[in-house]
Amino acid sequence: MITVRKPTPEEVLEMQAKPTWSCEASQFKWSYNDSETCLIIKGRVKVTYDGGSAEFGEGDLVVFAKGLQCEWHVIEDVEKYYKFG
Repeated sequence: MITVRKPTPEEVLEMQAKPTWSCEASQFKWSYNDSETCLIIKGRVKVTYDGGSAEFGEGDLVVFAKGLQCEWHVIEDVEKYYKFG
């Protein structure tokens, strides 16, 4: 449901051309109507969902599956590049 890995140099360049989103330390529920790929610029997050959890931070490439229902725990203010689909 959530994949976390280090991006290739090409993926970093691609993601740096995408919009950014940021959020202060907080906790909220979220659901994905489409898949999302994001590159974490700064911060630390733990996302929990039925069947597991994922933690990620600066420099990680994260892919959220379409249909995922989860809860975000923003541990440190986060900023990310993102794209849907």
